Amino acid sequence: MDTVKIIFNGKDFEFIKGTSFYDISKSLGVQNALGVKINNEVFSLEQKVANDCVISFVDTDDLIGNKMYKAGLKFIFEVALTKIDANLEINYEHSVPNGMLGVINSSRILNQVDIDQIKEEMFKIIKANKRIEKLNVLPREAIKYYEQVHQDEKALNIQNISDNIVTLYKLDNHLNYFYTEMPYSTGVINEFNLVYLGNNRIIFLFPRIGDHGKSPEYVHYDNILNSFKRGKEFLKALNMPYVTNLNQTLANGDIKKFIQSNELTFSLNIAKIAEEIERRKSVKFILIAGPSSSGKTTTNKRLGSYLQALGYDTINISLDDYFLNRVDSPKDELGNYDFESLQALDIKLFNENIASLLNHEEVRLPKYNFMTGEREFYRNKTKMQENSIFLIEGLHALNDELLQGIEKDLKYKIYLSPFIPINIDRHNYISTLDLRLLRRIVRDNRTRGYDVTATIDSWQNVRNGEEKYIFPFIHQADTIVNTALAYEVGVLKVYVEPLLYSVSINSQYYEEARRLLDFLKQFYPIPGEYINDDSILREFIGGKNND
Repeated sequence: MDTVKIIFNGKDFEFIKGTSFYDISKSLGVQNALGVKINNEVFSLEQKVANDCVISFVDTDDLIGNKMYKAGLKFIFEVALTKIDANLEINYEHSVPNGMLGVINSSRILNQVDIDQIKEEMFKIIKANKRIEKLNVLPREAIKYYEQVHQDEKALNIQNISDNIVTLYKLDNHLNYFYTEMPYSTGVINEFNLVYLGNNRIIFLFPRIGDHGKSPEYVHYDNILNSFKRGKEFLKALNMPYVTNLNQTLANGDIKKFIQSNELTFSLNIAKIAEEIERRKSVKFILIAGPSSSGKTTTNKRLGSYLQALGYDTINISLDDYFLNRVDSPKDELGNYDFESLQALDIKLFNENIASLLNHEEVRLPKYNFMTGEREFYRNKTKMQENSIFLIEGLHALNDELLQGIEKDLKYKIYLSPFIPINIDRHNYISTLDLRLLRRIVRDNRTRGYDVTATIDSWQNVRNGEEKYIFPFIHQADTIVNTALAYEVGVLKVYVEPLLYSVSINSQYYEEARRLLDFLKQFYPIPGEYINDDSILREFIGGKNND
């Protein structure tokens, strides 16, 4: 009988050729495996070993494993929901901090007892450890199925993809797909929570990367939910709920009108904030914070333009310019530079500069050179005028350690993030994290000379910094700004695809690059020339005023 050698955790093991990796994981005593990584590619545990190989198993602390876990949870909920009432259907709307929002379609409003019953059914499915069967079908067959069950947007998505085979998954009698490999069986989805918000809205909580398989506590951000809601209503008014509608608009030659509608809506929102600041009169410091690649720089400039039109002299300050020289930056417990930490900034110099400006002294402000990792200084000096107002943007802008001693009524705090409201289909939304990662990959390559793997490698540290240094302060914000443009993934696709294709199969981030490429298949490319010179997208793709 033929055997193959598997190297796992640096040790050699022999298995019979054709053994499934699910059985191998059990034999090796691996708990909660979601998939197997073979030479940097992730496969379902149903994959059978054919050759000698080096393997590792992925769980919720892995980029891909975390996506697989969430997909498995979504599928189990979908099946459990119909066991309670066959007429109920779940729409997964968007991500929220620490989880995702789903809305149940029903003519009646469910109550907490209904949610508890659904959760009980989910635990039954999990306890039964039911197989999630992988099916490879022809596109024509998949299109026919989704047309029969009246999920036309999914049929159109499949029609727009040139793949010869479409992968669907089956659980009980349900078929679905979630743009990732799925867990082998339901038993591994053993940690989650449901928070019922009323009105058929449910928050799904599940382990995040670094949570070691434990679900986080729910923190309610009403302003974030409302921001998504306004975005959804905007798209509903334009009959544009799904990517397929966007693609059709592009194909019909009407995309420029839609782009302009998005740009105008964003500008109007910023104009309203400027008017609110003008009404408050006492505001002297506008503090703009948001996670990486949320568009802080452009929002700062746009708001500054409106304030100038209202008669203000604006002093723009980016906290990124106060980075310590790279060699002086703090390091984390692993010895890596911790650029997300507040201690990575020269807070002393920042406060000294602000104090000098408030004293009407001339100050030469710093300018950080990301290529060299060293601080430089602007040639011209800055001086505060009687009508001056500060616009300060950066990761830590909402942190009270900045501007200590400045009275609260002198500050206006803004939190921003790209909450993209358009969905791929009713069961697959566009992750805010994925959108920000695509933005960052393009920008880092253009402005900092980073390749894709460097950006992805630093991404989790970036995320950890956001958890520590931004999210705890969201409640302090006077307003929340959605910086996403519903069309933007089609534009980013043009710039990011070549970069993602450059990731070698030998890279540990090969699978993540391929996942993003598969995600981008849903979008028709939109030429960058269609984008306004002052669009927030220019902050990432470059072009006039952003070169």
